[in-house]
Amino acid sequence: MDVESLAIPEVMLLKPDRHGDHRGFFSETYNKRAFAAAGIDMEFVQDNHSLSAEAGTVRGLHFQVPPRAQAKLLRVIRGAVFDVAVDLRAGSPTYGRHVSAVISAEAWNQVFIPVGFAHGFCTLEPGSEVLYKVSDFYAPEAEQGLLWNDPELGIDWPAEAGTMLSERDRAWPGLRDLSRVFQYDQGR
Repeated sequence: MDVESLAIPEVMLLKPDRHGDHRGFFSETYNKRAFAAAGIDMEFVQDNHSLSAEAGTVRGLHFQVPPRAQAKLLRVIRGAVFDVAVDLRAGSPTYGRHVSAVISAEAWNQVFIPVGFAHGFCTLEPGSEVLYKVSDFYAPEAEQGLLWNDPELGIDWPAEAGTMLSERDRAWPGLRDLSRVFQYDQGR
């Protein structure tokens, strides 16, 4: 498995090995030992699967607050997404900054988003399907969000971003109106 840290090093791109022959392919997309060796040593407790029918669908930017905060491991099994993680850890040298990457079925890559980040994506192809693991169970009372197109974030979304968007995602607050619920752990 190839592992690459992004500009905010706690957010990582992973590319599992894929072995193919005339029948198709085989890939081990998650292995607890291999992920621990890559610095992702946690237990995932729930898998989620989303389908977005149209390109330009934005889902996010979402997070759950402590004590129900979630880390995420996301991959695309059909189509492609422009994936974004925004650092919400108070005291972090990268607070309020974001990283982004294209995650696609064709590239066979995955992204790890740790606790303390808002996360979202924009579909780049119709019929995009996303699978992601989370480190805590969904808790509606702990769910919050950050306005996906807040100018303060400076995210360079794809041109078609936001053509499909939930009412809830239109209403999240901007960064300056967000409570600081995550703390930066400098002892990592």
